[in-house]
Amino acid sequence: MSLDRVLRQCRIAGREELPAADIGIKDGRIVAIEGQLPDSAPSEDIGGRLVLPGFVETHIHLDKSCILDRCETQTGSLDAAIAAVAAAKRAFTEDDVHARARRTLEKAILQGTTRMRTHVEVDPRIGLRSFKAIKKLKDDYAWAVDLEICVFPQEGLLNDPGTDALLMEACRSGAGLIGGCPYTDTRPNDHIASIFELAREFDIDIDFHLDFDLDPSWMHLHEVCRQTVAHGWGGRVAVGHVTKLSSIPLEKLHAAGKLLADSGVALTVLPATDLYLMGRDRNHDIPRGMAPAHRLLAQGVVCSIATNNVLNPFTPFGDCSLIRMANLYANIAQAGPAEFAGCFDMVTTLPARLMNLQDYGIRVGNPADIVVLDGDTRTSALAELAQPLFGLKRGRRTFTRPGPILHRPKHQ
Repeated sequence: MSLDRVLRQCRIAGREELPAADIGIKDGRIVAIEGQLPDSAPSEDIGGRLVLPGFVETHIHLDKSCILDRCETQTGSLDAAIAAVAAAKRAFTEDDVHARARRTLEKAILQGTTRMRTHVEVDPRIGLRSFKAIKKLKDDYAWAVDLEICVFPQEGLLNDPGTDALLMEACRSGAGLIGGCPYTDTRPNDHIASIFELAREFDIDIDFHLDFDLDPSWMHLHEVCRQTVAHGWGGRVAVGHVTKLSSIPLEKLHAAGKLLADSGVALTVLPATDLYLMGRDRNHDIPRGMAPAHRLLAQGVVCSIATNNVLNPFTPFGDCSLIRMANLYANIAQAGPAEFAGCFDMVTTLPARLMNLQDYGIRVGNPADIVVLDGDTRTSALAELAQPLFGLKRGRRTFTRPGPILHRPKHQ
């Protein structure tokens, strides 16, 4: 069989203990993985570096990224961030959203992201302007990334008349899933129920912003898990933040993990935002405020680590590097080297499961979505922040980041 391209001496993530292999690509798909492919097609020697199907971003807000220059918030609290963005987004135009989101999306592509779920705010203030801009961006960048759009009501649903109709219109117009934010509503359980009704009507998955504070005396997590089981939506619901899980003892965390695993609800941790916003009422001994997802993996909970916000009042920094985010998580969670591979999986294989991606992985028959890292194992890649060197999307090169060169003196 004639091949279009061969990547030689690839160390495949998750199979690092096996010898390096050649990957044969034809018509945008992986058609062979063997020790040595004897094809005369154009080839590239990977030199035993780590290859993966790309990083998977499960939770980012492209629509409100890069707005620090138009927002003021002095307290750094969650309420202040919501208020600042609520005021700013009234002036958003489709072109403005598209331009800012494009800047952020290109950063993510250059950092090796090949699959992404972005949350997009829909309400009477912004209407469908952001949704339309991101929908266009999805088409514009399909050559480099598969983009999934989750529309959601950031400022409430039942207490914000007109939002439900806009969410329905977005779902009819191609939104891939529906999100919720019950802590912003005066009737959170009814908010959750309404989101499930919309999901059932359009047969789409759900992704909630949930339990985003440090008061463990109450949680909406239990109601989300209850309704997930009641509606038969297991495996189709994710919850993001859930910072309350950082404020409970291990026995209660174990119970929460069992609840998540049994109901089929996945968890996304957002280290940069959670660390920046939580504990703002303390002036010393400030809590980390980040759910310990790595402790839930052994219970069968599907967990991911994601970016959330970039250069806005929720998170005033970010380069869209998921390997950096996983490294940050491991540092803050005090994860040891034995857990590094699991942290790496939370930005690759596990978020792919969360998004129900059936064609993710370096396997024969799958799309040739391949990213090469300047490292040789998941553990070393996470520990040393291995940089992406280049990537392919369906066999086509999408980016190149040349590795650093050390210029030694001539006499050495």
